[in-house]
Amino acid sequence: MKIVVLAGGTSTERDVSLISGSNIYRALKKKGHDAILVDLYLGYEGDLAINEDIFKANVEWDKDVTAISAEQPDLSHLKELRKDGGKSLFGPNVLALCDMADIVFLGLHGANGEDGRVQATFDLMGIPYTGTDYLSSAIAMDKSLSKQMFRAAGIPTPKGITAKNGQKIDPSTVPYPCMVKTTCGGSSVGTYRVEKPEELQKALDDAYSFGDDVIIEQFVSGREFSVGVVDGKAYPIIEIAPIHGFYDYKNKYQAGSTIETCPADLPKELTQKMQHYAEMVFEALGMRSYARMDFMLDTETLEMYCLEANTLPGMTPTSLLPQEAAALGMSFEDLCEKLIQVSLKNQEV
Repeated sequence: MKIVVLAGGTSTERDVSLISGSNIYRALKKKGHDAILVDLYLGYEGDLAINEDIFKANVEWDKDVTAISAEQPDLSHLKELRKDGGKSLFGPNVLALCDMADIVFLGLHGANGEDGRVQATFDLMGIPYTGTDYLSSAIAMDKSLSKQMFRAAGIPTPKGITAKNGQKIDPSTVPYPCMVKTTCGGSSVGTYRVEKPEELQKALDDAYSFGDDVIIEQFVSGREFSVGVVDGKAYPIIEIAPIHGFYDYKNKYQAGSTIETCPADLPKELTQKMQHYAEMVFEALGMRSYARMDFMLDTETLEMYCLEANTLPGMTPTSLLPQEAAALGMSFEDLCEKLIQVSLKNQEV
């Protein structure tokens, strides 16, 4: 098949997305597909003609992709790289290349990629793509809205409130420790643990730098897990245990920062319960194809809480869904192939 792997973009998770895209691109090439890797925002302005021959060109499309930094990326320079000034999210020739493909494999993460906008554009243009549709993408991206739907469906999630930029929050009314999160972030970007009242305002100010809405929620002490769901069926659970701190941006993407165990060491009853909740989230948010749900387990009460749903899980060397697939005996290349087939099936009219 002719496949565009779409990555990069303008999200704070841009670096992660490019590594995901590179991994996917190489896997699809090994599977015999005519794949190319394209940056959503920077597009393609090379010497090759924009026609279907480009998919067979002898080009190493990921040669400029570098390792993920321990720090969140600085996006301020991106517009300078666009000759047209970068007004559109879609870079030069992106839509034309995607329209020629049999399917677009979305390696995007975060805002302007995982939030449903790209998916809505492709729906209007009749372009097949991997992952869930625009509506469930938008709902899952908004943690405040998705948590409301969790509660309505009977899926446990930490208690919390949503606050808007400029809203006065009395620090004495908040339980400590707590978590402050931007409502539409990912990869733990814009997420802060607050231990005492005097730390709250700084965490809020930092979170507001990513958007005008934040969540202040109960901190759950215990073990952290993730569960992939593919075509409505839960995969093996993976446990994530950061060596230092919580599962933040650095611990997610720097090798050796986290101990990950798959399948997770859990009693059968808790395993089945968490997988069931993951499948419930998939259904409650109206998802299709695949997603990944994050959970916390209170080690004292054994109560579990769904933190969020991720509609385009990472596909980096340290990512969770590929590790879960490996526990089923599935190679990374076979996982990529499966995600394509599942997505095509779910987009058939």
